[in-house]
Amino acid sequence: MNVLFATSEAVPLAKSGGLGDVAGALPKALNERGADTRVVLPKYADIPLAYLERFETIHTFSFRFGWRHQYCGLLRGEIDGVIFYLIDNEQYFLRGGLYGYDDDPERFVFFNFAIAECLPHLGFVPDVIHCHDWQTALLPFLLKTRYAYDPLCRSVRTVFTIHNLRYQGVFGQKLLQDLVGMDDFWFWTSGLEFYGAANCMKAGLQYADKLTTVSETYAQEIQTEYWGERLDGVIRWRASDLHGILNGIDTDSFDPMNDPAVHTPYRGSISRKRKNKLILQRELGLPESESTPVIGVVTRLVEQKGIDLIDRVLGDLLDEGIQLVFLGAGDYRYEEMLRGAAAWRPEQLAVRLGYDDGLARRIYAGSDMFLMPSLFEPCGLSQLISLRYRTVPIVRETGGLRDTVQPYDEYTKTGNGFTFANYNAHDMLHTVRRAVQLYREDEEAWKAIVANGAKEDYSWSRSAKSYMSLYEELLPLRKETEQWPVTS
Repeated sequence: MNVLFATSEAVPLAKSGGLGDVAGALPKALNERGADTRVVLPKYADIPLAYLERFETIHTFSFRFGWRHQYCGLLRGEIDGVIFYLIDNEQYFLRGGLYGYDDDPERFVFFNFAIAECLPHLGFVPDVIHCHDWQTALLPFLLKTRYAYDPLCRSVRTVFTIHNLRYQGVFGQKLLQDLVGMDDFWFWTSGLEFYGAANCMKAGLQYADKLTTVSETYAQEIQTEYWGERLDGVIRWRASDLHGILNGIDTDSFDPMNDPAVHTPYRGSISRKRKNKLILQRELGLPESESTPVIGVVTRLVEQKGIDLIDRVLGDLLDEGIQLVFLGAGDYRYEEMLRGAAAWRPEQLAVRLGYDDGLARRIYAGSDMFLMPSLFEPCGLSQLISLRYRTVPIVRETGGLRDTVQPYDEYTKTGNGFTFANYNAHDMLHTVRRAVQLYREDEEAWKAIVANGAKEDYSWSRSAKSYMSLYEELLPLRKETEQWPVTS
């Protein structure tokens, strides 16, 4: 089984969020199950030189998309047993950061065309191309339209994964027509029209052979008008091809027993874990106290993550005698709110703006609880990492949070965390109070919650098994297509 991941980011080369973690870890898990999984992404300026030195150029050429004639370089390298390909074009990718440029539509339309053009030069024939989010959503469309005459492109099957439906790649109709080279008739009959604009994600939803998203609950949520981001009709139309497959984490990397960022290695020992709390408190300038509950938050500071809820009851939260630790960056208004709050209650609130992987790991290890009050959460990785570090999650029941965190039941002693259903600040506050009370008053119950969380398998192995089954469903379709005659 040959699988090519088409993605705009993948660790350890480039990362801006959870997609990078998925695209970096899942191929390794698939390869352990016997697949030959490789990854293609742009050659960004930010890729560390230590990794770039492992790549060699295997092909260079130019091709036309729209009215443009652009250079394309194809590089190949191996990292941690996975073969990566880089698409090189300095005009589009030799700049800082991954996204956020005015010409992002042109950059990623080029990337989709470049993948199709590079297929004959990989030295590798994929059975399945697995596309991720809007940045590669045009590829299934191109393979079934522009490149349908090519036997290789015509026979390959495609899977498209929605990591976050809110970010769809919606651009002007005329711009996408210009980039793809389609007239008005083709644009309207292609189904890419979206309320007077053009929608890249809609292309993936319509033209990919199979669709997935990153949790079972999110797969159901996005078929509703409320959560469907105006694409719910298309998703319901493809419901029989949609599969919710929960993400995993790299349990070798996220291992409190072997994590070099963690001061005191531990597995199930709460006493050893609390030594890391003292180190974290000291690092962040908080009063050192084993008995003080520490709640960690590692997140993007955006509306989706429920920062508004924390803002509304922040004083009440801190009045519970807790310490709250924030690491993240995002919207200016949330950053300013947290700066002001840290100045107001410096003995209880520590804020670090930006992202620091080592500090993030120390927060997972040193916190007693981890707060995720998300408005919506397709899967979420932070709650899985917190469980791995024996840190009890407090989450809202949405998407992957609902699928992975079960509320603690004091009678049956089941459950690995604390949850609340409504997107309401006081519901969140009540849930935090319950968790803090149990932490302080019932040591045995707390140990039971931690032990329950340790029982689950959060590795990529389970997810990889589901993806392999999905890919295998597509192989008969590929064989049928290979027998179709080529027409001119």
